Amino acid sequence: CETCSKEEAKYRCPRCMKYSCSLLCVKKHKLALSCNGVRDKTAFISVNEFTDLNLLSDYRFLEDVGRTADAAARHCIVHSPATKRLLYCLRNKARGCNIELKTLPVGFTKRRENSTTFNSMENKFYWHLKLIFPHCHAEYTLKGVPDNKTLADILKPYIDPVESDPVVCQRLKIYTAAPQSDVRILMKIENRSRNSIRYNELDASRSLLDNLKGKVIIEYPTLFVVLKTLKNDMVVLGQDGSEPAENSDSESSSLSSVEEGEIRDSS
Repeated sequence: CETCSKEEAKYRCPRCMKYSCSLLCVKKHKLALSCNGVRDKTAFISVNEFTDLNLLSDYRFLEDVGRTADAAARHCIVHSPATKRLLYCLRNKARGCNIELKTLPVGFTKRRENSTTFNSMENKFYWHLKLIFPHCHAEYTLKGVPDNKTLADILKPYIDPVESDPVVCQRLKIYTAAPQSDVRILMKIENRSRNSIRYNELDASRSLLDNLKGKVIIEYPTLFVVLKTLKNDMVVLGQDGSEPAENSDSESSSLSSVEEGEIRDSS
């Protein structure tokens, strides 16, 4: 037993492959390793170790995905006139602001998360917004962000040395210690191939609405906060939409691991 090291092991965890001798040790190992005990159906298996059982498991996994997608497509919310009318209104209002807002089918993570609304009385968007700080591997979700709020004000509770929360400030200390002039706010350009990921740099002094104009948004904006002095592996297009020179600074090369994780999650 890999938990108590006293008794002979009788069980093996399907998730982490740890050996246990009893129910008590099983519970202890789950608590110590934060293991849920559920087999990871998408875990990598090399070709040399791939067996007929793995093939059968993959086949059943695809069948489960197909059933789940079919059930989501049949859900009453998908065909609800009120839901369709709300999404149409949201896209139409965004188009009026020169923003191409695209929505995903029900069942996608970003569709479930999105809480963006439009207030007709104020003629204002209240955006669902995600902030990603790649240098600290931190991610924060904001709800109900008014479109007339500047990006600088949105970031103050996170990277401002005075106004930020002490816990958040400690986690993002790389950002809070850096001069404000080093902070760059990037947003991924949608509708590009996976091997050609590019970003636009936003103006922190302008409002969220002004920064989103002329851009394509899938469900809600995701902003990446990076520092000029640190390598971030993101290719930023120029103001005229041109590709950066190949021998530019070390900030530009490919897609960051944080963004790669987000793409896998959203798909």
